[in-house]
Amino acid sequence: MISYCEYVSPLGSLLLVASERGLCGIYFEQHRHFKGKADDWHEKPDQEVLTRTRRQLGEFFAGTRQAFDLPFDLRGTPFQHAVWDALLAIPFGATISYGEHARRVGKPAAVRAVGAAIGRNPVSIIVPCHRVVASSGAHTGYAGGLERKRRLLAFEAGAEALA
Repeated sequence: MISYCEYVSPLGSLLLVASERGLCGIYFEQHRHFKGKADDWHEKPDQEVLTRTRRQLGEFFAGTRQAFDLPFDLRGTPFQHAVWDALLAIPFGATISYGEHARRVGKPAAVRAVGAAIGRNPVSIIVPCHRVVASSGAHTGYAGGLERKRRLLAFEAGAEALA
């Protein structure tokens, strides 16, 4: 069964989605690539994974958490999973380029495909796709919007408070 709840964050309302196995999604309002809630989803804010996710997001936004400890139940291709897993290795406050990320997943010639997989990351913030930037350092491509990406990176650099 898929459960969901709303979470009001400093970056706007988030829809948290989980199965019994783990977190399936975190979606911003007007999130690119999110088609909306399915008919068989159930609003259940007390579901264990959702409760843990809300607590850890609160700690993150308060500045007391830099890494998350949550189970995942992500839906995607093996290639997407490899790209998303590698995102978890980017430390808080750091950024890397799309080209570097492609090298890290063993696909140095597939920068565009890696970028597309990053864009399909269903667990924004927790799987930190916001930490991948253009080789020039420019903030490009974020399913939650470039302003949110800018704010997350400024927060992680210590230049902006979010809570």
